[in-house]
Amino acid sequence: MAENTPARPVDEVHPVDEVPPLRRLAAFGLQHVLAMYAGAVAVPLIVGGAMKLSPADLAYLITADLLVCGIATLIQCVGCWRFGVRLPIMQGCTFAAVSPMVLIGTTGGGLPAIYGSVIVAGLAIMLLAPVFGKLLRFFPPLVTGTVILIIGVSLLPVAGDWAAGGAGAGDFGAPRNLALAGFVLVVVVAVQRFAPPFLSRIAVLVGIAVGLAVAVPFGFTDFGGVPDADWLGISTPFHFGAPTFHVSAVVSMLVVALVTMTETTGDLIAVGEMTERRVRPRTLADGLRADGFSTVLGGVFNTFPYTAFAQNVGLVGMTRVRSRWVVAAAGGILVLLGLEPKLGAVVAAIPAPVLGGAGLVMFGTVAASGLRTLAEVDFKGNHNLTVVAVSLAVGTLPVGVPAVYEKFPDWFRTVMNSGISAGCLTAIVLNLLFNHLPGGTAPETPAPPSADGLSAVAEPDRLPGGRIEDPVEKPGEQRV
Repeated sequence: MAENTPARPVDEVHPVDEVPPLRRLAAFGLQHVLAMYAGAVAVPLIVGGAMKLSPADLAYLITADLLVCGIATLIQCVGCWRFGVRLPIMQGCTFAAVSPMVLIGTTGGGLPAIYGSVIVAGLAIMLLAPVFGKLLRFFPPLVTGTVILIIGVSLLPVAGDWAAGGAGAGDFGAPRNLALAGFVLVVVVAVQRFAPPFLSRIAVLVGIAVGLAVAVPFGFTDFGGVPDADWLGISTPFHFGAPTFHVSAVVSMLVVALVTMTETTGDLIAVGEMTERRVRPRTLADGLRADGFSTVLGGVFNTFPYTAFAQNVGLVGMTRVRSRWVVAAAGGILVLLGLEPKLGAVVAAIPAPVLGGAGLVMFGTVAASGLRTLAEVDFKGNHNLTVVAVSLAVGTLPVGVPAVYEKFPDWFRTVMNSGISAGCLTAIVLNLLFNHLPGGTAPETPAPPSADGLSAVAEPDRLPGGRIEDPVEKPGEQRV
């Protein structure tokens, strides 16, 4: 049985609330931006490409997306009243909405119909946030560990695509692409193992910088779009016309809203575990409410639904930098990129294999964090192994076989094509079936009394069966 960590002194600042020096704040923040940039611009590129928008309109969608990404991240990290989980969470457009939005946009509704359904979905998320917050007791370590593991496994193919050159690239899978990605991977690992503590915490940023320096002379980069990009670009509300509201579009986007709420819940719980500030029902509702508000902003400012970005969950776990102000700084950088398209064009020129090498480490870290959480679970004399096995199988099925649900209705594919939401829903249902319904095994044993004499039972909004981990941040010599 793990020993409980001594209670943190009242006057000690929690690592989540620490503000690093400005130099480190900027470096850590830039690292988060580079980790999520490719994923952030992918949704507007896919949707705009499917709708055959002009290059100028595509560029407008990307800058609008980056601007709202930054604002949404600031709301989530800094918080305002009951909006924001106040944890190191990056926000980005959800991939769960891509298929419905393409369908809405290409069947006569256009962008105004997309934005109308996005606004309604955002309002629905804000209204449902307190309800989801009350469901936190159904996320014990058995469920959260499984979901975190599925998040990591689901993201690994994304890193694999990047490492091979990027999906759709003419030289996809070329040995030189994989060699560059492998080189970046080696640099990241070497920096984390041998560099001083500060450099080890920006290992991903160092790996990307070194990889970019190697990529330039070998012809991997193309900065041709930088001179043509504007110095200043401001997204105005309803640039593509006033929103329209079609029943079918709204219904499909409401299904997406439920999926993104499930995914965000898993991401928030994962970051709470990594930072030792576990998510409670009220803070979960605050985080989801911020998601909903950001989604409404997305519909107004010509972009799409927002959710917590799982890519950056792995970065938090790998670097052990737990300050929410670091991610808030990343949000500020995104706002600058959204207002200055020329800067965005420079970042966009980073080759996909460079991002792939770093992504393999980050996403693998997410999966490993799930395994660490599952180490808390008792698998003897119960059906917990079955819960993990079936949930993992269902969650990774659409990852390994992307077309497995191609013949099913659109609403079903919206839910099940996301391995994260499919695995999460499966884990919740199986945990209820085996551990909560009459005739099942008893739920996980609550944590023993802590040093102050209080047990987990006395705190109903703490994760059942959870425990306090030893601090993950240690002096450099101990960590090495």
